Amino acid sequence: MASIAFCCVKSTAQATSRRSFSPNVKWFSRVARPSPCSLPGTRTTGARCMSHGAAAGGSRRRGALALSGAAAVTAAIAGLLANNRHFRQADMATSVPKAAEETGQEGDILTRCREFMSPPVTDVAVLQGRKDDMCTRMEMLIMETQADFCKALQEVDGGTFQVDRWERKEGGGGISCVMQDGEVFEKAGVNVSVVFGHLTEEAARQMRSRGKVLKGKDGKLPFCAMGVSSVIHPKNPHIPTVHFNYRYFEIEEEDGSKQWWFGGGTDLTPIYLDEGDAFHFHNTLKQACDKHHPHYYPDFKKWCDRYFYIRHRGETRGIGGIFFDDLDGPDQEAAFSFVKSCAGTVVPCFLPIVHKHLTQPFSEQEKAWQQVRRGRYVEFNLVYDRGVKFGLATPGSRIESILMSLPLTARWEYMHEPDSGTPEANMLEALRNPKEWV
Repeated sequence: MASIAFCCVKSTAQATSRRSFSPNVKWFSRVARPSPCSLPGTRTTGARCMSHGAAAGGSRRRGALALSGAAAVTAAIAGLLANNRHFRQADMATSVPKAAEETGQEGDILTRCREFMSPPVTDVAVLQGRKDDMCTRMEMLIMETQADFCKALQEVDGGTFQVDRWERKEGGGGISCVMQDGEVFEKAGVNVSVVFGHLTEEAARQMRSRGKVLKGKDGKLPFCAMGVSSVIHPKNPHIPTVHFNYRYFEIEEEDGSKQWWFGGGTDLTPIYLDEGDAFHFHNTLKQACDKHHPHYYPDFKKWCDRYFYIRHRGETRGIGGIFFDDLDGPDQEAAFSFVKSCAGTVVPCFLPIVHKHLTQPFSEQEKAWQQVRRGRYVEFNLVYDRGVKFGLATPGSRIESILMSLPLTARWEYMHEPDSGTPEANMLEALRNPKEWV
């Protein structure tokens, strides 16, 4: 995409009406990093937190886990109880088949591929031949995450995703699923990419600035990177924007050894603050994190608040969630299991909120505030987001997929400040002073 145009919209007062959907749905094929602090069982070395994980080969470097945690509070419980009926009503519509981590089996690759929005990026025969390799397991996970989320969104919207396969001449490719101007979602994108090749000097420099010690051969660093990324921009300003991204990176060094790490997170950007929504969203993420380490949620929640911070505005992009990067401990299996748990939350943490607000009316003033907040979203993504920067610095990257996260419409008003005591001012206060939701 050579350029992006953002329109200032004039919305008439309107109310969205919920469609009646058939129960038999046809599925269509288709970062400035914060300074880390020590956790129990870690030691700080320079700018990195090094885990004393108990994996074999304990001399292997362990990745940064997180920031210091904050005390948990339950200020949003009352809001959740008041709105609990809405979440119960959405249970059937947002249920997901048992995750692989619960059944203990990852299943036959060919059978799993039949449920995807598209055949995987890597040839199925290749995946079957190396089914125990982490690259294969991660590619299958991100394809399943894409399919589960797209199907849930199609059911609530009634529209279908355009499935767009693309290839990168330097190696690999991706699958972009985009639903635009639907009944509920103005723009919904769920992308998968699996790319490989050699890091450019710019990309390698970005990683070295994060404390990576990378030793290439003849100046070359072979790499493989894959991930699933999604941003959903609803039409109704009472339905929040949601974003998630889960990824895996692997680099082969001069001596043939490999460095690997996981990263990702899920975060929510409401236009109007609903404390019941905030509790539900954060509590769903917390439950997934708590299965792996009691410090994961509080630390990664704090990391999320610091990462998604618009410094020139002095406010966060939304009410956060979790965010982590460079996770390469305590061992590869444990790290992958954690990422799998996080990916399993993307439907249950968001779709009940969508159903809750699906028929809520909104005014022209509320729509205008949504456009202003979307402008802030654009500012963060283009100025600060590390994934966007890395993508633009990688030869052969697909610009359409990188900029998929931007909304169809946004607005910038000169010296805009909401009146004191209004719902808009209440939202802005929460963004300027992040709080604990669970």
